[in-house]
Amino acid sequence: MSSDLIRRSVGRCAAAFTLIELLVVIAIIGVLAGMALAALGQAREQGRSATCANNLRQWGLALRLYLDDNNECIPRRGQGVNPLTIINRAEDWFNCLPRYFGSKSFYTLVTSGHAPRPGDTTTIFIDPCAKNSGGTYFLPYAMNIYLSPTSRPEQHRFSEIPNPEQLAFMADAAGPYSSTTPSVLGYSVAARHAGRANVVFLDGRVQSFAGDYLGCGVGAIEHPDIRWQTHTAGINQAPLP
Repeated sequence: MSSDLIRRSVGRCAAAFTLIELLVVIAIIGVLAGMALAALGQAREQGRSATCANNLRQWGLALRLYLDDNNECIPRRGQGVNPLTIINRAEDWFNCLPRYFGSKSFYTLVTSGHAPRPGDTTTIFIDPCAKNSGGTYFLPYAMNIYLSPTSRPEQHRFSEIPNPEQLAFMADAAGPYSSTTPSVLGYSVAARHAGRANVVFLDGRVQSFAGDYLGCGVGAIEHPDIRWQTHTAGINQAPLP
């Protein structure tokens, strides 16, 4: 075999081997890219959940200041099982608490054309993961449906709540409602953070829970570390608007 023929044969073999090697490298890069994208998505979700938890923490701080200014009265929950339509009551949480973190009331924001909207990261009214599921107004956080219902002549007081560190104050919610609790109905707590929901307690502590632990889509499940019913005297029913 001539030397030229040998060189051409070796060249073809070398080229074929390089192509296989290139395909292997491309496959490895594809796998690594997929892993990187998955990790990036997980990190993004964790960041959004952390932002949500911080928002709820701010609502908890606002509650503490409101209690100090109002003889321990807990704000009204707004409407109950019905989607929110009445937004002009000053004692409802979405109107009386925002001033404590430098925001206008929900009523003022709406009537001035600046209603909180999905994806707005400049306001603690909005969970960055929340999607608008329809309704007249959009509130992806909602107050415990059992606290200070409008059917109760007076607002609940912090001092009358047994074990306030166990009682949920606000949580991730569907959007059209101002009140929430785990339920089969539309006002249920929303477990939108990889199957988990963030909750702020009456004492200001924030914690993440698995949706099935809370009973999202099923009905509230009472646990030693979280409850929804107030365990107080007087009118405490949830299913009233």
